Amino acid sequence: MDEPIRIRGARQHNLKGIDLDLPRRALTVITGPSGSGKSSLALDTLFAAGQRRYVEALSTYAKQFLDRLDKPDVDRIEGLPPAVAIEQRNPATSSRSTVGTATEVYDYLRLLFARVGRTHCPDCGDEVQPDTVGSAVDRVAALPPGTRFMVAFPLRRSGQVSHRQVAENLRALGFARVLADGVPAELE
Repeated sequence: MDEPIRIRGARQHNLKGIDLDLPRRALTVITGPSGSGKSSLALDTLFAAGQRRYVEALSTYAKQFLDRLDKPDVDRIEGLPPAVAIEQRNPATSSRSTVGTATEVYDYLRLLFARVGRTHCPDCGDEVQPDTVGSAVDRVAALPPGTRFMVAFPLRRSGQVSHRQVAENLRALGFARVLADGVPAELE
């Protein structure tokens, strides 16, 4: 079992030298009457200390945009992981901001998926391997004689070019068929 979060000598605002052990990886509810120190403990002590640890891991560029909380009045806190608090009021300056962008986790996830992620075919489940021109030619050359295959690619077209013009250009390039909405069609 994880070591608890140990708070010793918390004196933030109306806290009076509180010593407390909180379980890690568990939902902990802090309740009490108004003025009893719930927010002082949760936000001004625990979150403030956890945010300082979170900010230490960020780039210098990102740090300039964060409002840093003052160091809490506490003797020590042990076992506290980095923390992010999401408020109901969104202080983000952009309507496109999300939890991922505000905490910078979005950039790390994007990098993780780009470097480690694998693409799989939605039809057969096989992993999709990127091809170079050389590897594509090698794969086609390795097919048994008489094997039919299709080379497909997305074709973006502007609204200024008609379907007829696109078909004529493709025929001139030597293409015989197209996939239109996933359905093979002859270029006539």
